[in-house]
Amino acid sequence: MADFLGIADLGVKGLRSVLDLAAEFKVDRAHRSDLVGKSIGLFFEKPSTRTRVSAEVAAIELGAHPVVLRQDEVGLGIRESVADVARVLDRFLDLLAFRVFDHANLLEIADHAAAPVVNLLSDLEHPCQALADLLTIEETRSVDGCVVAYIGDGNNVCHSLMVGVAMLGGRVHVVGPAGYEPKAQYVEMAKLLGNSTGTAVQVGTDLGLVDGADVVYTDVWASMGQGADAEARAEVFAPYQVDADLFAMAANNAIFLHDLPAHRGEEVTDAVIDHERSRVFDQAENRLHVFKALLVHLFR
Repeated sequence: MADFLGIADLGVKGLRSVLDLAAEFKVDRAHRSDLVGKSIGLFFEKPSTRTRVSAEVAAIELGAHPVVLRQDEVGLGIRESVADVARVLDRFLDLLAFRVFDHANLLEIADHAAAPVVNLLSDLEHPCQALADLLTIEETRSVDGCVVAYIGDGNNVCHSLMVGVAMLGGRVHVVGPAGYEPKAQYVEMAKLLGNSTGTAVQVGTDLGLVDGADVVYTDVWASMGQGADAEARAEVFAPYQVDADLFAMAANNAIFLHDLPAHRGEEVTDAVIDHERSRVFDQAENRLHVFKALLVHLFR
């Protein structure tokens, strides 16, 4: 079975399959027996609300047994080497899902485990979040031909969203201050995928890139582990706050997305996150449905 370390790992056909299955799961929350007898490892190097609850409940609703592990218990790379942790857990578990600071640790785990490895979040990608983002968009419009304006830090969330939208034929506009753009490798990946699907990827500092967008998306200005830079970042990102005026630049039926938790009054105002066209809590719920679909897809 394949690993899921980045959104592109699914391929376009696999991504489409996961989203279609997730939509079915959302309609019918009945418990299933797809994964009876499977044990799913869920490791958290950093705190989590949506990721942990959605992943644990998803496993249970599919008949699997989730085993939750924390960094203070495992000591990944401290108490025990990353490779040895992977080798040991691989003997016990049918799937290893990790939420880590360093993406390199995921690659090392995948190198030393035969079981599929899932990225619950790393410094480079947040692919399970992107699955939920794409499902949420498709509940109002097709991603194909859709214009998604991502405003703010070109971080892990931006990377996975940008690539995922391009895979499904959407256009991506990433808008933020100079020096905080997404990594070049992800911009190039999204552009390459966009070329094959007939779409475009733009990265810039001009808020005019929000004009007419179908989706407006933002994230926190300082992610977990960037607390020391929070004050400086707040000053740099202040002109990119998503307020009512900026949201009004998008299409009349545009939706607002945020992966949460949100710092209200910083990257987004109450008027936008509580707007009738905000879909942030649908987006949060969809983390459950897409993770269920991903698990079933990986075990097929």
